Amino acid sequence: MKNCLIVTNKGKDKDLALTKRIEDYLTTKGVSVTKVLRNVEGQEDDKVTCDGTDAVIVLGGDGTFLSVARECADKDVPILGVNLGALGFLAEVSPSDIESSLERIIAGDYEISRRMMLEGAITEAGKSAATKAISPALNDITITRCGSLQIMRFTIYVNGKLLSNLCADGIIVSTPTGSTGYNMSAGGPIVKPDADIIVLTPICAHTLNTRSIVLGANDKVEIEIGEGRESSVIEVEASSDGSDKVLMHTGDKITVTKSDYTSSVVKLNSDSFLQTLHHKLAE
Repeated sequence: MKNCLIVTNKGKDKDLALTKRIEDYLTTKGVSVTKVLRNVEGQEDDKVTCDGTDAVIVLGGDGTFLSVARECADKDVPILGVNLGALGFLAEVSPSDIESSLERIIAGDYEISRRMMLEGAITEAGKSAATKAISPALNDITITRCGSLQIMRFTIYVNGKLLSNLCADGIIVSTPTGSTGYNMSAGGPIVKPDADIIVLTPICAHTLNTRSIVLGANDKVEIEIGEGRESSVIEVEASSDGSDKVLMHTGDKITVTKSDYTSSVVKLNSDSFLQTLHHKLAE
């Protein structure tokens, strides 16, 4: 490793002590370091540029990790997460283990876990082709309300065939990686991250028999936004990993498919996913 990018959530490493500790260690090993700070008060976040970077180290929680994964999706750069958040399913390294972890990365003693991503395209009502795009998502693409508290109606198609008409507060289209995020909170199944599937989970469905649906990774999911009360036009938000929000309205349709991009997550822990899950859920 000759060039390394450090992305720090300043809200998590407020005095940047850990950031400097990592920078100093890498510099003494002959590694060139570039830093980007996130969540700096009064300042818009700088975009991450992964060109010429051999690895990215993310200091924060899974949210910071997800934002970096989206921005580096087209570069296939290994990403290591240092957990300064809560559960930290993606950011697996603790600050106390940072030097030993960095030593292993410099020596090439690690594995890469390739995680599938999703992408979305929005076709506005009355148009025949997509006019808006959703950035690649490592966790999920969600459709949620952004107005008053009213039931939303969705028509869901899979591979061009009608699956269901659904009344709910929203819909989560999740990757295996995202199964332990919003999907899990909404009652969806937990999936091994190396699986090749898509999970469709309603948010607070207004029916007694609605459950998550597990689809193949190559299936095409289309979700059309229905009318509100008394045939009114409703407004919703489609988002990628909770960010990059795009407004949608009644009659609009979003198509979600597996992305050509993947995220390369650095894995140093020898524990299996099920062991990690046991430890995380016991915290």
